Amino acid sequence: MSKEIALSLESRKKVGSAYLKLTKPKVVALMLITAIVGMSLAPVDSFPWLQAIFGLMGIGLMAGSAAAFNHLIDRRIDARMARTHNRPLPSGELNPTSVSIFATSLGLFGFAVLYVFVNAPTAWMTFLSLLGYAVIYTMYLKRATPQNIVIAGIAGAMPPLLGWTAVTGELHANAWLLVMIIFIWTPPHFWALAIHRVEDYRKVEIPMLPVTHGIEYTKTSILLYTVLLTLVCILPVLVGMVGSVYLFLSLLLNAGFMYHAWKLKFSPDSNSAIDTFKFSIYHLLALFVALLADHYIGLFFLL
Repeated sequence: MSKEIALSLESRKKVGSAYLKLTKPKVVALMLITAIVGMSLAPVDSFPWLQAIFGLMGIGLMAGSAAAFNHLIDRRIDARMARTHNRPLPSGELNPTSVSIFATSLGLFGFAVLYVFVNAPTAWMTFLSLLGYAVIYTMYLKRATPQNIVIAGIAGAMPPLLGWTAVTGELHANAWLLVMIIFIWTPPHFWALAIHRVEDYRKVEIPMLPVTHGIEYTKTSILLYTVLLTLVCILPVLVGMVGSVYLFLSLLLNAGFMYHAWKLKFSPDSNSAIDTFKFSIYHLLALFVALLADHYIGLFFLL
């Protein structure tokens, strides 16, 4: 009997792990960090801690829902790609009906949390972000144009604005600057992965930039975007959101990103593309931590 119980528990654990994979928890965690930065930089007289917690909960749930819908919609092409064939749906761990129910439930619950415990603008903007990623990008843009990740990047760039709006109830121009940073960061981040997995995308006829325009063109685009990103990252300093600590760290981080992009373009090896992709993840995380650090260091010296 104990053996049967142990097997049942192990089976449930595997199913639970499969559902967790659907939500892309590492991606969602990075999104929530950027949302926290948006909340922290927002000008409020008394920080609404409970509202912020519910805000992060709702944003996280709806981001997980969007990721699960992405798995559901892309299950057939995922089955043909080396990078994704072991995902829960192509591998047969889960079935489409259960994933559809799971994704819908997460999205509805997340929306309800935001609408009831945070505010309506945050709820509706998060819903629009979910639609932008799960429907507009995954169902249409991804298969329609090599500029797919550029156009749809706005959906994935929204968390700082969502965090800001969650604690203020307002849309503010400064929050859009944080959105712009992620928006410009997204293409070089994803195109580096697309170069590394170009044969996968070619096989499933997804018109990613290296498939339609060639690898060298994509490398040049990555390099130019890292230069543009460096300029965009200075904007929060120019408007007085943050100061010299962030400026120094952002210039250092962007120099690292440009170095990887330069190496990818002019002195590549077999790992240059994936190394650039991996560095870009740590780059964004460190960049938003730098925003947070500068903000609280500034507050400390004001006390």
